[in-house]
Amino acid sequence: MVKVSKFDAVQYLDSEEMIAEYLAAAMEDPNPDVFLVALADVAKARGIAQLAKDTGLGRESIYKTLSPGGKPRFETITKITRALGVPLTLKSEPIHHH
Repeated sequence: MVKVSKFDAVQYLDSEEMIAEYLAAAMEDPNPDVFLVALADVAKARGIAQLAKDTGLGRESIYKTLSPGGKPRFETITKITRALGVPLTLKSEPIHHH
């Protein structure tokens, strides 16, 4: 039996919209590693070699940045998301007081 994480995300990550949705969902998880893993999926879907070229980061450092527990610097993450065509944006949401 083949184990596939949730679904094989990589084959669905073929448009900026899908990638943005996927990363946005991952951002909502309180565990920061979930976002890194999602970003790694996107990076693989786009091609690590291409990403290395676009960001000026080495492939090794991309892999290290995007591994769980990698504790990447914020500027590295923004460099990667920008190169992937999905710059991080913050939006405010109405605060619901319970």
